Amino acid sequence: MAALWCRSQSPNFFRSSVRLLFRKNPANRKYHRWTSVLYSGLAALAVGGRVCAVPFKQVENLSHDSLVRRAASLVTDSSSTFLSQVTLALIDAVTEYAKAVHTLIALQRQYLASLGKLSPAEEDAIWQVIISQRAEVNHRQDELKHFESIWATSVRLCETAAEAAYISGAENASITIRTNIQLAQSQVEETQKLSLDAEKKLAETKVMEVERMTQHATSLESSNDEEEIPEAYLRED
Repeated sequence: MAALWCRSQSPNFFRSSVRLLFRKNPANRKYHRWTSVLYSGLAALAVGGRVCAVPFKQVENLSHDSLVRRAASLVTDSSSTFLSQVTLALIDAVTEYAKAVHTLIALQRQYLASLGKLSPAEEDAIWQVIISQRAEVNHRQDELKHFESIWATSVRLCETAAEAAYISGAENASITIRTNIQLAQSQVEETQKLSLDAEKKLAETKVMEVERMTQHATSLESSNDEEEIPEAYLRED
């Protein structure tokens, strides 16, 4: 009631004071142009009084601890989202890299199987495809290393968020994000087997290529020697 009385009476009080001031001191009447400004200010105060007089209902009294726990939960949620997104990107990068490596292996083995049976033009065409595929493998490998670096950073970020949540008392948030870390690590480890298997087969193919090329070169030298022997024999005669 006191607030309502103050709100309703304050404009009248200030208006009376202003009139009294100008009535007692006629010399100040030349400043009558400022009265409109004062009344405008009084109107604003009246409106402000109505706003400030409305009580705000406080739903709950949040302490610093509860606010810190809420903030820690938000950090763990955002960190988990970041980790999830990077994990998906890394899995796709590993898959695409493994596919590129297997394609290169198939091309190289096809070339080795047909070695000595191709015309120079056919051999050159196959080599152009192999060179292009090797560039694709290098590109996919660079992309894979890029996402591996980001993923390792996201894991460290989540571990820090989990520790912060645990210290602040948000145990459930800490447990949840640690579970997400373990899940992401298991998924990445399982997917990385694809790239490791592809790289192992690529290494085997390179060994096969060296052996096959050596055999082919030796075969060419032998055939050249056999062709030169009769000529040497004829010259001796």
